Amino acid sequence: MFTRDIFIDLGTDNTRVGIKGRGIVAREPSVVAYDVRNDTVRAVGSAAKEMIGRTPGSIVAVKPIKGGVIADFDVTEAMLRKFIKSALRGSLFSRCRVMLCVPSGVTEVESRAIFDAASHAGASEVDLIEVPLAAAIGAGVKVGAASGSMVVDIGGGTTEVAVIALGDIVTSQSTKSAGDSFDEAIINFIRKKHNLLIGDRTAEQIKIAIGSAMEYENEGAIEVKGRNLVDGLPKNIEVTAAEVREAVSDQLYQIIDTIRYTFEKTPPELAADIIDKGIVLTGGSSKLRNIEKLIAIETGMAVTVADDPSDCVARGIGERIENNLTFDTYTFKRGKRYR
Repeated sequence: MFTRDIFIDLGTDNTRVGIKGRGIVAREPSVVAYDVRNDTVRAVGSAAKEMIGRTPGSIVAVKPIKGGVIADFDVTEAMLRKFIKSALRGSLFSRCRVMLCVPSGVTEVESRAIFDAASHAGASEVDLIEVPLAAAIGAGVKVGAASGSMVVDIGGGTTEVAVIALGDIVTSQSTKSAGDSFDEAIINFIRKKHNLLIGDRTAEQIKIAIGSAMEYENEGAIEVKGRNLVDGLPKNIEVTAAEVREAVSDQLYQIIDTIRYTFEKTPPELAADIIDKGIVLTGGSSKLRNIEKLIAIETGMAVTVADDPSDCVARGIGERIENNLTFDTYTFKRGKRYR
């Protein structure tokens, strides 16, 4: 009676929190800033992200999620506690049940870490769902049908490729090539070509402003500020869209190779369904300009980007909760719920 159902898309770069009956109520960066002197949390979410690269030695701003799994358990627990507390603020409910997503192919240890972090953060019950399945549901794919569907979720830390049929994942594959690796590739390219050192936030701004997978109309350039590696002084340069495209090309083709490999493992009947229906892209990094056109050319299949791709995973988890497909349709195994 006094329990509220909460769903959380615990992403490498951003976390989305929703409540049953209200939908997504918060979108925050997955960043925590804490004071190393007394081991206390100083800021979580947007406030912590503003501190990245600008903190004194006593304060550390970190992303506790790497590649969709927990890299720092204590910091992740503190972040989840903050998000859950914010979701329950102003509510008469004192307890909550939480559903989170995990990457497909996650190990027992990694999934257990996510489960325990949510439990320690205050959840009375915890359920887990695979990212590609949640993304497919959020994108409007009929996952319960007997025909196969392919979903490619290009997030911040990983890209998940999965073939789904009859409400479950038939085959899946993941790669570390995703939004963060795009940023890293841009940093390395500018350092090698222009002898300029830039930070993660600047690389992300470049990617959003002029990044693309293929040429597009009215391509431009952006002024970039950083530190000259030759003399150590501040320097301004101009980076073009073509240079950014060159920087991220290797990462893009790693994603395409992962799609091809997943398709090779797909049963023939489901492969025929995918050829007819095409591929659906989800995840925030699927908003890179013309990425669907490049994948379509390289795979020979139709490719579409879902509506609001960044929210697909969160919407999918929320839909399962709204339809009461969680918490009572799972069996227990060593304290964890499995579908």
